[in-house]
Amino acid sequence: MTRAMPWRDARPAAERLRVWESRDAVELEAAMGADRAYGAYALAQLDPPHFGRARFWLGERADGARGVVVHARGTGRSTLLFGDSGVVEAILALHPGPRLAYLATAAPEHLAALRPTHHAADPVTMRRMHTAPADFCPVPDAGVHIDGDVLSLRRLLGTDVAALNALYRAGGGPSHYTTRDIAPALYWGAFDDARLVSVAGTHVVAPERGVGVVGNVLTHPAYRSRGLATRVTAAVTAALFARGVSLAVLSVDPENTPAVRAYERLGYEHGAPVVEARLLRRSALGARAWWRRLRARRRAEAERRATPVAERCADRPSEELVKLRPREPGGAHGGGAA
Repeated sequence: MTRAMPWRDARPAAERLRVWESRDAVELEAAMGADRAYGAYALAQLDPPHFGRARFWLGERADGARGVVVHARGTGRSTLLFGDSGVVEAILALHPGPRLAYLATAAPEHLAALRPTHHAADPVTMRRMHTAPADFCPVPDAGVHIDGDVLSLRRLLGTDVAALNALYRAGGGPSHYTTRDIAPALYWGAFDDARLVSVAGTHVVAPERGVGVVGNVLTHPAYRSRGLATRVTAAVTAALFARGVSLAVLSVDPENTPAVRAYERLGYEHGAPVVEARLLRRSALGARAWWRRLRARRRAEAERRATPVAERCADRPSEELVKLRPREPGGAHGGGAA
């Protein structure tokens, strides 16, 4: 368990904040909070092999407020935010992450915490939805009939990557998937003869953590409004539960009423709002963050030397100590890092 260190200067405790990088999965899972649907992407990063491709920073004020920032690498770079906005802002000031990334998990109030360090382009507010095996309502296996023909439904293989990219291009989406992207994931598609016309897949699958995130759902424009997206999403959800996942999660535009209703019919329940955006770090070289980290580490080391050995937090050798600047009235949550 984390041990608090005494505060040793005259500044109010709530204006000081400790930041450290953690590789303790138990500590990280607890810090991410009880809303597993909101935290599904980040929880999955705690499972191998994702764990080795992600870095996790925790921050804690003396008043107990906490925040978590995760920078992960998969098919792209992603950033995930949890907790108190002021703490998140202070962590990002020290560890803003890569120059370009995708904001995959953030609460609406975290947008203010991002402004000092990032441009958030094209932010959208999605709705997390989730279901468990006991709540899931699979689609009856009656076949998919279109114009008298029966469409086949099956899991995609690596050899289907060309058909997958062709479908995403037809829908105006990304079309850079490779065999390596499909093999470890779960993709199910509906085929009209040899033509892939609808697909659903997964962003992450983490059986050890018990979560799976459904996504990349798309139906060819000529085949829409026929229930295909519902069927392929149901197939992926069932495959997740068969693999041992206990919570299936997806994100949906709350204004997309047909999609929301389709997911509701499958047993998905409404969860928290989640903001997604394309992130561009303001500092091209990261020199400012490097200087902040240097000062924060020196502060932490000075306090560590002044602390009796028995009271030191030995499990945080790279701890950083941040002083928070008070904000003007009406400013964003928390305070900027000094």
